Amino acid sequence: MAPNDNSSITRRSFIQKAGVAAAAVGALGSYSGAWAQGNETLRAGLIGCGGRGTGAAHNFLDSSDDVEVIALADLFEDKAQGTRNNLKENKDVEISDDMIFSGFDCYEKILATDIDIILTASTPHFRPREFAAAVAAGKHVFMEKPLAVDPVGARSIMASAELADQKGLSVAVGTQRRHQQSYLECIQRVRDGAIGDIVAARAYWNGGPLGGWDRTDSPTSVEEQIRNRWVHFTWLGGDHIVEQHVHNIDVVNWFMGTHPVSAVGMGYRARKTYGDGYDFFSVDFVYDNGVHMESKCRQQPDTASNVSEWVVGTNGTANCWGELKSHSGDTIWRFRGDQTNPYVQEHTDLVDSIRNGEPFNDAHGVAASVMTAIMGRESAYTGQEITWDQMMESTFEMGPGEYHLPMDYDVRDVPKPGIYRI
Repeated sequence: MAPNDNSSITRRSFIQKAGVAAAAVGALGSYSGAWAQGNETLRAGLIGCGGRGTGAAHNFLDSSDDVEVIALADLFEDKAQGTRNNLKENKDVEISDDMIFSGFDCYEKILATDIDIILTASTPHFRPREFAAAVAAGKHVFMEKPLAVDPVGARSIMASAELADQKGLSVAVGTQRRHQQSYLECIQRVRDGAIGDIVAARAYWNGGPLGGWDRTDSPTSVEEQIRNRWVHFTWLGGDHIVEQHVHNIDVVNWFMGTHPVSAVGMGYRARKTYGDGYDFFSVDFVYDNGVHMESKCRQQPDTASNVSEWVVGTNGTANCWGELKSHSGDTIWRFRGDQTNPYVQEHTDLVDSIRNGEPFNDAHGVAASVMTAIMGRESAYTGQEITWDQMMESTFEMGPGEYHLPMDYDVRDVPKPGIYRI
């Protein structure tokens, strides 16, 4: 997109559009989706042509026969062209000039094309508006996590997920553990009582920093912030407890069958010099039955790594990826089977659900996990207990509120516990 492009949109406008769409479908009743069952090729368009978006397009193309990617959209035209070249070189996919879209309204342009599925892996801040528009347009959806960065956005996702159900649409989310065979077999055994009643849980994503964490510049332009490692700007990515650790939080919520009702957290910025995010978070989440989840995540170099999820039962412990042990340490069960790459499997499940006319919707559970992560983040930022009800009632939203290029948006001060307020 050229710097003087004057296409713009306000955040409030897309939330209002989502409300109008919900009212419209209420009047129309159920809707069977965009694709008539049969053997026709399923056509997809991609919003967000970074590394993960290009990877999602590859995964979709690997998921099934008779699927194709026919359109690309990104805020920046050069990004869309880069993915176009990648797909041509690596997947022998040709995308015509008239199916390349750019600008802040690129999602509206691509949704107006003759596609059945939208794949969205754009900057997370913009996910709620894209999902709302996709559902309103009657498209099946694959969307990357996280689904939102603030309470208003998370609730928008929840509302759009309800609308997708009414319209009979399938929605897959890039929390691939929900589609991974070892996790699926493990959760079934836990639900069948293999470790007794769950009494505690642990979730971790402790690892090294993402690229650019030690830069010393402080870009003020929206273009620079989006292009130069948006993961380091909370209004764009949600901070790493939301953007990355949501994977692990989601697994525990999935095994628990619900979300926590409160959080008391801590964290701070010890080594990062770029953006406004924290280096680490440690949060005590509490479910309504009194079960506590210990949640820890860290993005610091030269530190111990641990990416895992655990639930502890009265009779044993589950390493949720696929292992159950008694409290004495004996192995009750361990996954030994074969499994498809889960990044491909989630697309296979989406395609199969559309072809079989049996829609599923990951967005409900993952939206609750995103709100859980936001609740934990805000508890750490403030140093206060934050409750689920507060998040569900909060009008807090992040970002400039309107979008056009060029425009400046100052990086906020790093939140200080005891001083920062939501």
